[in-house]
Amino acid sequence: MFRNQYDTDITTYSPQGRVHQIEYAMEAVKQGSAVVGLRAKDYVVLATLKRSTSELASNQRKLFEIDSHVGVAISGLTADARVLTRFMRTECHNHKFVYETSMPVSHLVLTIADKCQVSTQRASKRPFGVGLLVAGYDATGAHLYQTCPSGNYFEYKAFAIGARSQSAKTYLERHFETFEELDLKDLCRHA
Repeated sequence: MFRNQYDTDITTYSPQGRVHQIEYAMEAVKQGSAVVGLRAKDYVVLATLKRSTSELASNQRKLFEIDSHVGVAISGLTADARVLTRFMRTECHNHKFVYETSMPVSHLVLTIADKCQVSTQRASKRPFGVGLLVAGYDATGAHLYQTCPSGNYFEYKAFAIGARSQSAKTYLERHFETFEELDLKDLCRHA
């Protein structure tokens, strides 16, 4: 489990300048279920792969509704995802209560990325071992964002995370130019 003496704390750098705890969290995302997100001009589609560890285990939810205009697909540790989705729901409700409008998707993703980044710099916390694909629609159009345990976030036209996502990424790289003008049915078929 432990690589060496530098992986027991989040604030300890190895001599190579790496923080092993963040690398472990990124590895948890890579070993999670495959998640694919596609964005068109008016739609965003999230697709997940249901995978159970054994025939006696039940499948865990990988899609979560945050608000009426935002949804999330997860890859990685489900318990960490529940903490982050609960936080996202609270932020959306607070924004709606104060400003009487839905929270912009970009602002929500920035808030969640900040929360993930803070857990990478305090010794009392550990990085969240979950990657999120955040899909939403607001006044500026449809959006698809990906967040990392390190606190980075990126906006994509199409993206895949999780186990065996490389083949999905290859497919998406070949076809992503055609996604912009597709309708919902065709976009779901590509997912």
